[in-house]
Amino acid sequence: MTKCRIEAVDKTWVSPHLGHEMTVRLYGDCGKAVLVFPQQEGHYFDFENFGMLESCRPFIEQGIIRLFCVDSVDCQSWANYSIAPGARALRHERYHAYLVKEVMPFIQRACGTPGRKSLTLGCSMGGFHAANLFFRRPDLVDGIISLSGIFDLRIFIGDYMDEAVYFNSPLHYLTNLSDPEYIDLYRESQIIIGVGQGSWEEDAIAQARALGEILAAKKVPAWIDYWGFDVSHDWPWWQKQLAYFLEHLYELKK
Repeated sequence: MTKCRIEAVDKTWVSPHLGHEMTVRLYGDCGKAVLVFPQQEGHYFDFENFGMLESCRPFIEQGIIRLFCVDSVDCQSWANYSIAPGARALRHERYHAYLVKEVMPFIQRACGTPGRKSLTLGCSMGGFHAANLFFRRPDLVDGIISLSGIFDLRIFIGDYMDEAVYFNSPLHYLTNLSDPEYIDLYRESQIIIGVGQGSWEEDAIAQARALGEILAAKKVPAWIDYWGFDVSHDWPWWQKQLAYFLEHLYELKK
């Protein structure tokens, strides 16, 4: 069986929405496009550096998935405590525009599949970004794997709320969402939320439970998977969780 290329290929350009260079790292030649977000204030190379690529290797080599790893701008937005919460939200909106108007079209061109949807993936703060893009744009994304993610921005900005914050905090906007078009698209998608019950997972557990309740109330199927009390908020467990969930999504060829 011919193996697909797994070596990294970097594509860098100056983002007109962000005003500086951003890099996307690609792994693989074909298969389902997976948009990978890094951890808080992380970079496009962290997915490989923290061992996550190995969890995906057999799926990439068999041409089942193809990874597109992006940079974050968390230090300019939600984690930038030197500016007001409203300004942080507006900066994130520029990042959202970068993803939707630059990265997603780039992915479709690279895959040669205009209109084909991607899956999003991320750990911790990356799990927030993966979920937020999916829930805001289910016309572009039809699956999510969020590991130890958060879904409520109050952890960063307290009780401040404006329109830009509201529409980037999934536990807020999903609670009130009733648009049947969005809900139908969610129901047609694969939603996987994984979280441990060990060290540093308290916020992720509570928010995974709240998200599951919201989706259940709207009759949106979702796999909210709680791992053991020894499973902590850390890379070795995320490596195991990712391999496990990919095995359930995609069948490897014998």
